[in-house]
Amino acid sequence: MARQILLNAFNMNCIGHINHGLWTHPRDTSTRYKTLEYWTDLARLLERGLFDGLFIADIVGTYDIYGNSVDVTLKESIQLPVNDPLLLVSAMAAVTRHLGFGLTANLTYEAPYLFARRLSTLDHLSNGRVGWNIVTGYLDSAARAMGLEQQPEHDRRYDQADEYLQVLYKLLEGSWADDAVVNDRQRRVYAEPNKVRKVRHQGEFYKVEGYHLCEPSPQRTPVLFQAGSSPRGLAFAGSHAECVFISGQDKAATRAQVNKVRAAAQAAGRDPQAVKVFMGITVIVAPTEQQAQAKHAEYLQHASAEAGVAHFAASTGIDFAAYGLDEPIGASKGNAIQSATRQLQENAWTRRRLLEQHALGGRYVTLVGAPDQVAEQLIAWIDETGLDGFNLTRTVTPENYEDFIELVVPQLQQRGRYKTAYADGTLREKLFASNHPHLPADHPGSTYRNTPTPAPTGALHHA
Repeated sequence: MARQILLNAFNMNCIGHINHGLWTHPRDTSTRYKTLEYWTDLARLLERGLFDGLFIADIVGTYDIYGNSVDVTLKESIQLPVNDPLLLVSAMAAVTRHLGFGLTANLTYEAPYLFARRLSTLDHLSNGRVGWNIVTGYLDSAARAMGLEQQPEHDRRYDQADEYLQVLYKLLEGSWADDAVVNDRQRRVYAEPNKVRKVRHQGEFYKVEGYHLCEPSPQRTPVLFQAGSSPRGLAFAGSHAECVFISGQDKAATRAQVNKVRAAAQAAGRDPQAVKVFMGITVIVAPTEQQAQAKHAEYLQHASAEAGVAHFAASTGIDFAAYGLDEPIGASKGNAIQSATRQLQENAWTRRRLLEQHALGGRYVTLVGAPDQVAEQLIAWIDETGLDGFNLTRTVTPENYEDFIELVVPQLQQRGRYKTAYADGTLREKLFASNHPHLPADHPGSTYRNTPTPAPTGALHHA
């Protein structure tokens, strides 16, 4: 039986996310991002389209590499201003029943003890529909804003992340037993003291002593997303990630990356097929191919290639504005996103080529066509690469999501490649077609679990 495609809407609590400049389009509503209605309307729309989740990116710091300033960043609103993604969940969860929420949070600047409480709280309020996109950051501007001279070295950030996850597992999985809460009014016992453990952690990066502040949430640990593709990032993903987000440009390279993700999971002693791999993609669709091409041309008139290149400059740590249009861009060994710098090293890039690549304001694969054409292309990407699904980027919002739901979803459903109804259960149960809301047994986080213990006898337990 052919696999059904998983689908997240890819967005950010800001005006310009991936495809830059399109906030100037007359039908775009992204400048309303500050209102709850913008997000609750979007959540209702995505649930109507049976999206698995809304994946919300985030960044700490500003893009100040291009031209050695934030001028283009501010003029084109390149993820600045940007609001907190986690604060959106309660409102969106209140108007939906099934839509999941993948939330980005930078662990470098979040104390694990309090962050664990925020995750549990949101998992409770959403009835188990929360995922965490684990990031360690890559901007020196963020480090300086947080009182550091510069960010930690790339692989060192992952060493810290490994320990951070250990602390979270101890809090989320190990502090409270599943049966700790009895809510017994007659005995005046809400939680059994012998079933709640104090967490004691003494490590290189963190020292924690205390009880997790929340009772067990539906998933305990939220679904774990991660996007690192460097060797160290892949090793981290193999150990921890349940869903991995990659950026592909062609099918051969994407298949190779998918295989690396699965191999990393297998090397960590996990089922390689238990990791879901998503790729970022842009779709422009209309009832006919001619109309789709016309819409694409219309979007190009509003997009900002320069803003896209300025965003990419921050990913590499290279000031592309310092190069002439046709001057070869030199390789740089920096401390930013290694996959981005690797792309430059492996190709003879110039600023002109980068501007051409970012014509729509971003560099993701873009599918343009009629509904049946787009559906077939999406299916081909899944079948030829081993991908599990896509993060659908926004162009003109909410138009591009509306178009996809009205035009592409029915085509995928007709081909048996997209669900016709939501399954019951938590986000983890939906994504993995299981009836178990918690981390699977082969995941390292499950080894920290506080298993139920028999209730002791004694006067405290008599009616």
